[in-house]
Amino acid sequence: MSNKVEHQCDVLIVGSGAAGLTLALRVAQHCKVIVLSKGPWSEGSTYYAQGGIAAVFDETDTIESHVQDTLIAGAGICEEDTVRFIAENAKESVQWLIDGGVPFDLDEENSDKAHPKYHLTREGGHSHRRILHAADATGKAVQLSLQDNVINHPNITVLERHTALDLITEDKVGGDKNKVIGAYVWNRNIEHVETISAKFVVLATGGSSKVYQYTSNPDISSGDGIAMAWRAGCRVANLEFNQFHPTCLYHPAARNFLLTEALRGEGAYLKRPDGSRFMQDFDERGELAPRDVVARAIDFEMKRLGADCMFLDISHKPADFIEKHFPTIFARLKKIDIDMTKEPIPIVPAAHYTCGGVMVNKKGQADLRNLYAIGEVSYTGLHGANRMASNSLLECVVYARAAAADILENIENAEIATSLPTWDESQVLCSDEEVVIQHNWHELRLCMWDYMGIVRTDKRLERALRRIHLLQQETHEYYSNFRVSNNLIELRNLLQVAELMVRCAMQRKESRGLHYTLDYPDQIESSGPTVLEP
Repeated sequence: MSNKVEHQCDVLIVGSGAAGLTLALRVAQHCKVIVLSKGPWSEGSTYYAQGGIAAVFDETDTIESHVQDTLIAGAGICEEDTVRFIAENAKESVQWLIDGGVPFDLDEENSDKAHPKYHLTREGGHSHRRILHAADATGKAVQLSLQDNVINHPNITVLERHTALDLITEDKVGGDKNKVIGAYVWNRNIEHVETISAKFVVLATGGSSKVYQYTSNPDISSGDGIAMAWRAGCRVANLEFNQFHPTCLYHPAARNFLLTEALRGEGAYLKRPDGSRFMQDFDERGELAPRDVVARAIDFEMKRLGADCMFLDISHKPADFIEKHFPTIFARLKKIDIDMTKEPIPIVPAAHYTCGGVMVNKKGQADLRNLYAIGEVSYTGLHGANRMASNSLLECVVYARAAAADILENIENAEIATSLPTWDESQVLCSDEEVVIQHNWHELRLCMWDYMGIVRTDKRLERALRRIHLLQQETHEYYSNFRVSNNLIELRNLLQVAELMVRCAMQRKESRGLHYTLDYPDQIESSGPTVLEP
C-alpha cells in the first residue's frame, strides 16, 4: 500500500492526557489541532491519578513553602528556578481547570457559591494542606472535564487508536535536520502507516513505567515520546530516577491498582504482617516521608522478613470518613472482599513515575525546532531525584500553558510541509512469529525489575545493559523484516528507554533520591542532573 500525506494541521499533539488536552484547548481558538491517542483517549495515566494537584490556595500556606518542600523532596538536584516558576503559576493554572468545570471537592462548612473554598488534603513531603482533589479520583475528574471541553471544539480532531512511530525532520525533504515537520503514525484501526505534517509537534506521551514488571501505570506507558525524541536527536536527562509508588494493591484480581498517598495523608499506617508499624524506624516523618524513603522501607522489610507484601491500615478511622474520602478505593476493594474500614490492605511498591525525560526549557521547547515536550515525557528540572506527590498534574497544566503561549506567538510565521516522505513497507512481510515480541517483552520487564529496581549495584546494571543490547539486536532484526504492529512499536521504544535509564544509572556514582545503589551509598555534594546526548 502506498503512503501519502494523510493529515495536515497547525499543531500535532501526541498524547491525550492532562498535558496534551490542556495545550490543545489553549491553542485551538487560533489554529487547527490534531490529538493522537494510542487507545481510547481516556486510557492514560491522568485518568488513573487518584491523589490530586498541588497549589497554594490556603491563606496559611505560601508559594515559598511549596518551593522548599519540592526542593527537599527532590533530594537537592531540582532546578530551583523551574520549581519556583511552577509554584508561582500553580494557582492560575488550577483555576483554569476549575473554570473549565473540574469539580474539586469543597470545604462545605466554610464555602458558599460566591466564595468557594476547596477541601485541601496533605500528602507525603508537603508541610501544608495544599492538595486540591475530587474525592480519590482527581485524575478522572480532570480528564473527563478536559474531554468534555475538547469533544465539541471545531478546531480539535482526536484520532483514537493512532500510535506515533517516529518524528519526521526536515532533512528528509532536503532541509534542516534540527527541525521537526511531522510524524509517522500507525493507524491501528486499519493497520496502516500514515503521515501527519504540522507546524509544531508536541510530545505529551507520558512516562515509561511499563518497562518494569510491576507498575501502577496503564499499558500505554511505554516511553514512546522519549524514544522518538532521542532517535530524532534530542538530549534526555535524569532517567535513572524512576519513582516506585510505595502502595500498590497486592492482589491477583486487581493488577496495577494504586492506593493513593492521600490515605497516608489522612492518617493511614504502614504495618508489618504482625500488625506492628515500621516507618518510624526509618524516618522521623513516618508514613509522610517522601516516596523514595517509604518505598525503600517497604522493600527492606519485605526482604528482611521474606514477606510477599506489607499492609496499609486506615481502619482506625471512622467508617463514614473512609467511605466519603475514598469512595473509589473502598468500592474497588469491596469487590475483592477487602473491607478497608475493618482490615488492613496488602500492598507492594510498583513503578509509578518517570522523573527524567526529554530536556526542555521553560517554554516546553525541546532541542529540535518546532518540537515541544510536556508532562511526564519531559525533564523540566521540577522533580530532581524524587517527585513530590501531586506535583505531576501541576507540571502538566503549567507547562502546557507555557508551551501554548509560545506556539501562538510563533504560529503565523511557521510553515507547514506540503509533502512528507512515504513510509516504505515494500520489503517487509506480515509476521507469523508474534511470540518473539512477547518473549522479549517479558524478558525486558523482568530484567529491569531485578537489575534496575528499587535497589541497584554496578553488577546488576551491567547485566541489565548486556541483556538490553541483545534484545535490541533481536528486535531490530524483527523490525527490519516484518510490518509494524502496536506491540512491536512499544517494545522497540521500551528497549530504547531501558537502555537510556541504565546508562543514566551507571553514570551516577552516588545514592540520591530514587537512585539507590549499594556500591555508592553516599551522596556527592556537587551532584547535578545526568544528561545523555545522542
